[in-house]
Amino acid sequence: MMRRRELRRTVVHYAVVIAIGVVMAYPLVWLLASSLKEKTEIFQYTTSLIPKKFTLENYKSGWAGYGSVSFGVYFRNSFIIAGLGTIGTVLSSLLVAYGFARIKFAGQRFWFICMLSTLMLPFQVQMIPQYIMFRKLNWINTFLPLIVPRFLADPFFVFLIMQFVRGIPAELDESAEIDGANKLGTLWWIILPLVKPALITSAIFSFYWKWDDFLGPLLYLNKPTLHTVSLALRNFADPSAVTNWGAVFAMSVLSLIPVMVIFIAFQKYITEGISTIGIRG
Repeated sequence: MMRRRELRRTVVHYAVVIAIGVVMAYPLVWLLASSLKEKTEIFQYTTSLIPKKFTLENYKSGWAGYGSVSFGVYFRNSFIIAGLGTIGTVLSSLLVAYGFARIKFAGQRFWFICMLSTLMLPFQVQMIPQYIMFRKLNWINTFLPLIVPRFLADPFFVFLIMQFVRGIPAELDESAEIDGANKLGTLWWIILPLVKPALITSAIFSFYWKWDDFLGPLLYLNKPTLHTVSLALRNFADPSAVTNWGAVFAMSVLSLIPVMVIFIAFQKYITEGISTIGIRG
């Protein structure tokens, strides 16, 4: 009887998990299937996801872009912003986290609270003063407003990395100092290798957020040649004309590939990073 009950629970558990997984995956499967359908077939009232006739025309027309600008330009712009922004975020957050975790200075607790309090400020509150500042710096229609602030650390990632640094025995730092290493040397040779899960987790989330960002590029990038993938997908949907939904779906599928590849390649680091934060926090 006990074995039967346990078997029933296992079957029910997996059935529920599979059902939820199908519900969550269905929109992605529908998106992929629609990108391979002809335009007249996409919105037909049918439950079949398999196209009657497979076609790559949606990918060809979508990659051609609009306004004589190909979609490859938008991918390049997104990779520049997300790539450089991620590098700046991770490096600067590591330095700040190491400073708060290992270096004693006057007002340390006060400045740490000030840093965490910025997490409560939504982007909409900062939007207008930031725009005025960047306009006076003549940074509008450049990538600078979207990249340079990333090199000034992110409070969320600072807090994340700090949990790892605090979990590292201070005796390792003292041993490095005895061997003649300064603060930067200790950070490079001792701390950096041990906080790799936190750094990779921060890099992945930072890349996701920058890649999916729509409001930032919408504010600062007015030239079509500077648009990112998120802006390009929005501009494909023209309310004043007939929208080429097949091209929109095709480019949406391509825009998901970098995110999915990164997630699959570094999934174990995400799990390790988040679980360790819960233990050490």
